[in-house]
Amino acid sequence: MDLLERGKVTIKNIERELICPACKELFTHPLILPCQHSICHKCVKEILFTLEDSFTDGGSESSNQSSPRIRIHSPSMDRIDRISRSGRKRNSLTPRATMFPCPGCRHDIDLGERGISGLFRNLTLETIVERYRQAARAATAIMCDFCKPPAQESTKSCMDCSASYCNECFKVYHPWGTVKAQHEYVGPTTNFRPKILMCPEHEMERVNMYCEICRRPVCHLCKLGGSHANHRVTTMSTAYKALKEKLSKDIEYLISKESQVKGQISQLGLLMKETECNGERAKEEAAQNFDKLFDVLQEKRSVALRAIETSKNLRLEKLQTQIEEYQGLLENNGLVGYAQEVLKETDQSCFVQTAKQLHVRIQKATESLKSFRPAAETSFQDFVVDVAKQEEVLGDLSFYSNGLDVPEINEEKSKIYNKAVIGWEYPGKADSADIYVLEYRKLNKDEDSATWEEIEVCSKSKVISDLDNNSSYAFRVRGYKGSICSPWSREVILHTPPAPVFSFLFDDKCGYNSEHLLLNPRRSSVESRAGFPLLLGAERIQVGCYTTLDYIIGDTGIAKGKHFWAFHVEAHSYLVKVGVASSAKIQEWLHNPRDVTSPRYEQDSGHDSGSEDTCFESSQPFTLVTLGMRSFFIPKAPAAPKGSASRILPMPSCIGVCLDYDKGKVGFYDADHMKCLYERQVDCSGIMYPAFALMGGSGIHLEEAITANYLEYQDDI
Repeated sequence: MDLLERGKVTIKNIERELICPACKELFTHPLILPCQHSICHKCVKEILFTLEDSFTDGGSESSNQSSPRIRIHSPSMDRIDRISRSGRKRNSLTPRATMFPCPGCRHDIDLGERGISGLFRNLTLETIVERYRQAARAATAIMCDFCKPPAQESTKSCMDCSASYCNECFKVYHPWGTVKAQHEYVGPTTNFRPKILMCPEHEMERVNMYCEICRRPVCHLCKLGGSHANHRVTTMSTAYKALKEKLSKDIEYLISKESQVKGQISQLGLLMKETECNGERAKEEAAQNFDKLFDVLQEKRSVALRAIETSKNLRLEKLQTQIEEYQGLLENNGLVGYAQEVLKETDQSCFVQTAKQLHVRIQKATESLKSFRPAAETSFQDFVVDVAKQEEVLGDLSFYSNGLDVPEINEEKSKIYNKAVIGWEYPGKADSADIYVLEYRKLNKDEDSATWEEIEVCSKSKVISDLDNNSSYAFRVRGYKGSICSPWSREVILHTPPAPVFSFLFDDKCGYNSEHLLLNPRRSSVESRAGFPLLLGAERIQVGCYTTLDYIIGDTGIAKGKHFWAFHVEAHSYLVKVGVASSAKIQEWLHNPRDVTSPRYEQDSGHDSGSEDTCFESSQPFTLVTLGMRSFFIPKAPAAPKGSASRILPMPSCIGVCLDYDKGKVGFYDADHMKCLYERQVDCSGIMYPAFALMGGSGIHLEEAITANYLEYQDDI
């Protein structure tokens, strides 16, 4: 075999290395990703456009159908969310996403701020692909681009002119003694790659160094002040020699192990045959097990049908007998006809002898007419076969393994707010599954009609959107490891809020007292602190306590609809009031605070007759309930006895408020179980704001809304 023919064979044998993992075709202008996998330039754009279109259209799981050329795994909504955060316009020609799902390694790759523009073309791979194409179309000649018709077959191609020439035309267009005579020419080709590799970040600079940290070529500007300023770099010639030496040694090692590779190939061939035999054996065993089930069902079927047939025949026989008896009661028929003939007897002794028994039969027939009752039931309700449990068991029929434990839903980490977040784990240190199936369904009065919604999850948690408000949902999960699955976990029931979740932050302007209240930078938590002025004021206090509550409201108001929000009160809090505030009087109240803790305004103090409580209630713009010392205090009804212990409940770990603006109602909830603790009417004449009041060492933390990256954020915390 000569060298040329051997080269053709080698090119043919490496075809699998020249196939793009996205389009499954030969590479076209391949780009090198940071993970060192290559992909067609066109495929990169198509994948990003497809993913961003999927996100825009609502996150369809089958987004790849819009581009039949791409055959990659459909990414999750979380991945699409990360890819699409750049906000590219739909008609843009170049995607600007920073994250890219590599179809080679199935990992999300950060493309950096420049995105596709920061990727190098794999010129070496382009050349090899072109050689393969030439070997594949050896019978098809590349014609000269400059011959007059008929064109001659080209003999060389100029890399500087990006054109192919026959011998005569090449001499004409590249005469001796001119600059063109110095052009680089190769054999006939249609692949004209750039002569010099330029830096993608500094387009006018050629790469002349190699970054050992990022493992990519860079220019001198990248090293001086760019993103590689503090990286260890080497000259391109040094990197070329080192990499070529390593590659050559590795190739020589593989060639020297050719006999070992052939032996392993033979071993793999035997394993394929063994796998084939074991697979057929497993199919036979499964078929036998199902045949056993079929036999059991067939036997049960035969027994049930025989029992029904026997009962049917017996009932028909009884009914037929009853019909015949009743037909005998008709005139000139049966018993009546016989009685009519007996009445014709004139001999008295003979008549009495016969009529005595006949009269008894006539009386029985008369009684049966008065109380008609069929001799047999027509219903076969006792013969209904209940297969509901068996259907459920057969529905769960799968390849169970003793080595795959049942996952358990972690109720402490699972919750529902604006969305649902469900987390699970394995007991002890059991091996986790490769993939999980999370199912959930809405619990209705007619539970049997509710269907399970199914989601495949690769991690041990999932955020679920689009759940109905004021509803209960059941969740369960099972693990899969290959074709083996675990049994379903115990079902966990969670309740959604009674209304859509209302998002807001604490207002640091309207009525905010920075001396007594401390907000965190995100304005999602507030703590009360007495401060130095109160300490100085306490020096003059001899009896009682006449300090005021410090109020703070939400930065967003409500003008219509029904809304729900939740928060946590620190367990050590002394006194906290929570509820809603009306904009009609809020400015006046905050600028002229009342002494709400003096005996005159203490509603349970017994001061006066309680008439001032009503006056106090109508004068304030707040509708609040009191919490503190790990207790929840239900406001006293006008006719309720003083000191009623039934008004004091344990304080929930998470408290919710539901405002129905249109109906003028506000409810206070145990947000962990979505149970209403107290509800009352409220005047919604103006814009309503979430309101809070603190005194002493107290703290309030707003419940954080659940987002697509909620779980990642919690892990970071």
